[in-house]
Formats: sequence, C-alpha cells, structure tokens
Amino acid sequence: MSDLEDSSLMETIEGHTKLAGSNKMEVLLFSLGGHEIFGINVFKVREVTQTPVITQTPNVPNGVKGFISLRGNIIPVIALSSFIGLNSNSICSNETLIVTEFSKHTQGFLVHNVDRIIRVDWDKIKPPQNMLGGNEGMVTAITELPDGRLVSILDVEQLLALTIGEETIPEIAAIESNDDRYVFFVDDSSVARKSIITVLDKMAVKHQQASNGAEAWEKLKAMAARAQQENRPLHQALRLILTDAEMPEMDGYVLAKNIKSDRRFDGIPVVMHSSLSSQANRNMGLQSGVDTYVPKFDPTALAETLRPLLA
Repeated sequence: MSDLEDSSLMETIEGHTKLAGSNKMEVLLFSLGGHEIFGINVFKVREVTQTPVITQTPNVPNGVKGFISLRGNIIPVIALSSFIGLNSNSICSNETLIVTEFSKHTQGFLVHNVDRIIRVDWDKIKPPQNMLGGNEGMVTAITELPDGRLVSILDVEQLLALTIGEETIPEIAAIESNDDRYVFFVDDSSVARKSIITVLDKMAVKHQQASNGAEAWEKLKAMAARAQQENRPLHQALRLILTDAEMPEMDGYVLAKNIKSDRRFDGIPVVMHSSLSSQANRNMGLQSGVDTYVPKFDPTALAETLRPLLA
C-alpha cells in the first residue's frame, strides 16, 4: 500500500469531522497502474487493505469482480480500471482494496496502490471543465499537487450507478399548489442532479440548479439582489434550498453558513442532501445551520422531507 499504513488512515478518518465547515477536505490518493493520480474523499473510505480472496459469481454487472465477506457483511468488489480510460500500457495490479461507504452502500474498489492523504481547500478543487480523454464522466473534480501534478477526484456516485444501476424513482404525488415559487438545488454529481430533477418534476415543483457550491452562492446572491431591487422578500420567489455536502470550490457546510448568515434568505429552509449518511455527517450539517438533513439517494425520503417544507 505504498507509504500509507491502514492505522494512519483510520486515525485521519476519525479526525476528519474536525474539518466540517472549514471548507477543506482530505483526499486519499491512489493509482490504477498508470501515471495518472486519482483521489477519493477520505470521509467515504472505511478502510484500506490488501485485496483478499474474491468469490466470483455469475451474472454480475460489468466491472464487478465478485464479492468478499467483510466483518460478517457480503460486499461487492469493483475494478475501477474497468471504468477509467487508461493508457494501453497501464496495468492495474488490483492488489489493494479501498472499502468505501456512501449512499447507504458499502463496496470495495480495486486499485493498484494507495499513496497518501492530502488536505485541500475546497476552493482549490475545480470542476473538470473541458476535460480531454475518456475520464470526464467519471471525474467530479480536479485539484493540483504542490509539484504541479493533477489529481482526478472520482465521481463515486456515477461509478455506483454504472455498477448497480440508478435508483428507480417510484410514483411520487404532486404537490397540489399553483405556487410559482421554485426550489434551488446544488450538486456536483450529474447522476444526483438527474435524480433530484426527476423527484421535483414528479412533485410538480419548479426548480433551478447549480453544479458546485461557489456557483450556487453566486446565483443565490444574484437572486437576493434582484429581489431587493424589486422591493420584495426573496422567500416570495424561492421556496427552498437543497444542497449537497461535498462540492468543488465551496462545500455545502460553508454554503449553508453563508445562507444562514445573510438576512435576505430569512424564511427559506435549507436542506442538506448528502451521500455521507452517518449520524456524524448529519450532526455536521445541522451544526452548519441547515434546517434538516436527508441522505442520498432515497427518492421517497427526499420527497417526504421536502413536502412539508414546501407546503
């Protein structure tokens, strides 16, 4: 596992909650056998270990190598190299397993090796605009190391959707209202944005969106300034704000604090919607000022969380 010991990783994960609201994240760096460096948010990592014996089973989705038993739980093992457009000379050994937990799912990702954990300001993490090559669908953000090398931070929600399929959206009752007000939501994952739009459309709720925290804050400030110019409170147009927690340039905790400290947004509920679904993450969201927290991605739970706030 290169120079990273599992014990140091766990100590870092246990201390990660101290970063909430500081607009920083910690990224576990790893390789898939080539020169490119990949990363994943440490808060989604349960542990790193040498790859155990994998039990292969028939009729599994593409990229799933089989299953392992981990502390009494059977979890799928996914070969990340199957989804990343690697150089033809790159060979991923799959010797290291990163066990992750997010969106109420636990799974293992096979990688070549892990390197170290870095701490990065969210404003140094940029959306992958105008990326070349075949990885743009798998990458949610890019950051740069002090030596100039780039790190591609993977969209794990997209990976999960490709392996186990996207969540089926059940029938959701529309809100019986002729209200012209809208919901504003922000999420850096294209998979999540698509799912949120489907839920809001089924609820017959108008919506606007952004793809990262900094973009969301700029759009929200513009809405507030326009409402001031029209001499009306913003809540007459904006019904609710739904924010992800992890996002390039500004995380959801800082975004929520910005909103709650600005009187122009008084009367507008803020809901945090995150794949980090532990009680610790819920507490962090509430400490940042959000009105409620809903884990990804349960479309029924999302609709029922939003419904009373939109009444």
